[in-house]
Amino acid sequence: MTTRGSWGTRLGFILAAVGSAVGLGNLWRFPWMAADNGGSAFLVVYLAVIVLVGVPGLLAELVIGRRSNRSPVGALVSLADSDRWRAPGLLAVGTAVLLLSFYAVVGGWTLRYFLTSATGAYFAEPGAYFSGASSGLDAFAFALAFLALTGFVVYRGVDAGIERASKVMMPAILVLLVALAAWALTLPGAGAGVSFYLAFDLATLRANAFDILPAAAGQALFTLSLGCGTMLTYASYLSEDRSLPADATAIAVLNTLVGVLAGLVVFPLLFALGDGAGAGGPGAVFVSIAAAFATLPYGQVLGVVFFGVVLLAALSSSISMLEIPVAYLVEEREHSRHTAVAGLLSLFAVTSGVCAFFPAIFAFVSGTLVDLLLTTGLVGFLLFVGWVLGKDAVDEFRTGAGDFAGRLATPWLYAVAVVLPVFLLFTLVTGVLGALGVTVADVALGGVTVSGTTQLVGVAVLLALTAYATLRRPGSAV
Repeated sequence: MTTRGSWGTRLGFILAAVGSAVGLGNLWRFPWMAADNGGSAFLVVYLAVIVLVGVPGLLAELVIGRRSNRSPVGALVSLADSDRWRAPGLLAVGTAVLLLSFYAVVGGWTLRYFLTSATGAYFAEPGAYFSGASSGLDAFAFALAFLALTGFVVYRGVDAGIERASKVMMPAILVLLVALAAWALTLPGAGAGVSFYLAFDLATLRANAFDILPAAAGQALFTLSLGCGTMLTYASYLSEDRSLPADATAIAVLNTLVGVLAGLVVFPLLFALGDGAGAGGPGAVFVSIAAAFATLPYGQVLGVVFFGVVLLAALSSSISMLEIPVAYLVEEREHSRHTAVAGLLSLFAVTSGVCAFFPAIFAFVSGTLVDLLLTTGLVGFLLFVGWVLGKDAVDEFRTGAGDFAGRLATPWLYAVAVVLPVFLLFTLVTGVLGALGVTVADVALGGVTVSGTTQLVGVAVLLALTAYATLRRPGSAV
């Protein structure tokens, strides 16, 4: 059996986990999702989901990972002592594969823009440049180069590869983002971007709440790397003396800080250019921000710095995505790390190629499919913690935590076992129906009108109760 890696320091783990969480979720996907979902209205829902769902869910993955010292498949099967949990574990690994398949393409865009910013190659016609770069052979070639960089770090292992790279990349991202935000806020017209981003818009939230909720929930899970086993896998390399509540809080706070800083760079730039929030969609940052640099003094230097930050963030996340299937092959299939990395890079050469050559597939995978799979995965992890681990999860939560944090263990268990699955199932059902274009009409029952929302809540509660009854065992939360 191959010897497992481990984190050399607590800081290394936190920076690697934050790097996984930050990534393109904050610097690429967040501006796109926010622009398409009302700006500040989206931000409010997103932050609420981070606090109320993201942090408890993050703790759930950390508990499973450290308790088992295994990757998702082995963790669920060994802790449950049942092979029926193999499928949810494989779903997590499969989700990570899908994530990196499209992520490599976006990483390739970032690498290309970083390399060409010095010459201003995209300045003349940013839209046309992106159209040529976003798909086809060029996009595939840069995706392969990005995958090679990712594979090199993961090939070197947890301590010598992932931890060492994270200790360099994350401080660099934070310093450069602070500098870029400070500069962007001085631009003429930047105030309108700040207002779009931060001024609370209750009317937009009320009018579009059920369109915003699935998008915000999916974004929150995407940016915290929840639902595909990333945090579970990273926590499996932890020692017993770490405080999981403290680590989870640090990861969530730093991730949110980077997200807010990214918004304070992107939206002031867009509004200073006069384009508003931009056209939205996956290419929003690459087209609109590139156009802004083309009109600004020292635009080439600014382009190198900005896309350098985005490239570092992309690498920090892609490293964590690749580590999930690598850990599975090393631990469950007993391949060497080197063989696992080489084989998976060959697989991703195919899957990223599909996304690079077929834009419609890329758009579906990077948007709707990822949101639904991450939500499904997190529901599975929460149900596992609450109804399979139960009191063992409380013990793991308290290990290494102080007295105050330890008192939160039981309320946390009830939240992840009972409350949060209902919310996520409601979000999942709403998201599926929205993707299918289905609207649930109000119905009259016995003279009482039952709204479509109430019906969806009822479906979510029924699904949750069925899961509770099926999974309940001695030691469960309830």
